[in-house]
Amino acid sequence: MKIIIFGATGGVGQYLVKQALEQDFEVTAFVRTPSKLQINHEQLHIIQGDCFNKDEVTQAIAGHDAVVSCLGSSQGMKKSTELEEMTKIIVDGMMEHKINRIIYTASAGIHKEIPGITGKLVMTMLKNALLDHKCAVDYIVANELIYTIARPMGLTNKALTGNYRESSTGVPEKSRTISRADVADFIVRALRDTKYDCTSIGISD
Repeated sequence: MKIIIFGATGGVGQYLVKQALEQDFEVTAFVRTPSKLQINHEQLHIIQGDCFNKDEVTQAIAGHDAVVSCLGSSQGMKKSTELEEMTKIIVDGMMEHKINRIIYTASAGIHKEIPGITGKLVMTMLKNALLDHKCAVDYIVANELIYTIARPMGLTNKALTGNYRESSTGVPEKSRTISRADVADFIVRALRDTKYDCTSIGISD
């Protein structure tokens, strides 16, 4: 399978590039700064570009079987539409090239699904980022793509375990965190298993 990864130099993105290559995917990394991706592999292609540049993104998407977004906003917890804007450009590029498989890395909380007082506090604190993710997800769904939305709990830098919990209706019970490496593992799994088609999955350790 030939995939293109947006946000390939980010925390989850770098793990995903490495794991996908290890599992015989052909990987294109679309990055602003190629020097941040310290990986060399015969199956890795690096394209330097800007996710806000429609022409660059659309051209890069051509010829792939699936698209993965591990993008984050540069605005932190401030109000922003960056994720929505970049996702619209990506989705429009997919439609132009008739590519319909996308995995989008969002965050737990985009559906107001984190329970309890702590959940409410977290979702309030992250409300701007969650809204931006939600608008991006809504655009993906509206265009009738074959999507998987990954909704990880709080991200850590712990080691890959391959052992994590999933929930298609909310978040796993008593969940708090998941490693970036395990989020990448979930993405690879979702690319290979059609049971994740058109689903939104909460994941945690």
